[in-house]
Amino acid sequence: MFINYEKGNKVMRSQAIFVSIILACIVIACGGFGQCRRGVPEGTRVYRDLPYVSGGHKRQKLDLYLPSGEKKLPLIIRVHGGAWLAGSKEYNVPLGYLKEGYAVASINYRLSQHSQFPAQIEDCKAAVRWLRANADKYNIDANSFGAWGESAGGHLVAMLGTTGDVNDFDRGERPGVSSRVQAVVDYFGPTDFLQMDECRLADGMVHNAADSPEAQLIGGPVQENKEKVARANPITYVSKDDAPFLIIHGDADRLVPCHQSKLLEAALKKAGVPVLLYIVKGEGHGGFKDPNVPKLTKEFFDKQLKGIQPETKAEQ
Repeated sequence: MFINYEKGNKVMRSQAIFVSIILACIVIACGGFGQCRRGVPEGTRVYRDLPYVSGGHKRQKLDLYLPSGEKKLPLIIRVHGGAWLAGSKEYNVPLGYLKEGYAVASINYRLSQHSQFPAQIEDCKAAVRWLRANADKYNIDANSFGAWGESAGGHLVAMLGTTGDVNDFDRGERPGVSSRVQAVVDYFGPTDFLQMDECRLADGMVHNAADSPEAQLIGGPVQENKEKVARANPITYVSKDDAPFLIIHGDADRLVPCHQSKLLEAALKKAGVPVLLYIVKGEGHGGFKDPNVPKLTKEFFDKQLKGIQPETKAEQ
């Protein structure tokens, strides 16, 4: 049998380049409200490295940022991106929302090199349960949790949004505490891994490869593991009582095809779930310059978590 090693090496080099691009996008993906933790507003109470699993993995920790004041506040839970194999809770924390009357939590979770799916969503749900169980202690409104993530983090917050009524991923402590969220902001998260290469741009990342981030997440090439892919697909769990969604995706995204967000939007609409998909024209995997992106994000959280109606509608 002839094996084209040169072609295989080219594919591996290409995958490595794309993963490097994903990691670079981690620090620029948030739009107008994302900052590194050095930008913490004065007066903020900061609790770092809170373990949300007793005696757990070193990645099963979160940071909590609380603005001054006595009023119970809605909470934005930030889930970082990084192809499920990198990233950290310290980056792209939306600290600007602290001045807008929100508490903010930023979580780490086990990466694919530590444990394959569903460890990542199990960790996200464990973090939500911990935050809800400790809501009174930290003066957080337990009924107003929003989840926000980009790329791999977008995938995980979408999973949070559609599995609120699914018990399979609620493992470990606090089984009687809900892991539901009340709002989801999904920035260009993958959904159906099986369809990614069908709709990728000509120079886009190859997701069917054996070393793709998706393959590393589920433990094998996606086309050879369709049941595992379905289990990791937030669309699998869509139902009419899911949280409202805001989905934002660039139509020039070389890493996660925009079609992935269109699939999720269609499934949510069919089930009767409130959803807005905003496609950013001519832009790629984050770093959006479109001023509508931070505007829509802020208006969405204000409406869903505070009951404040937006004043204007963004032009699509």
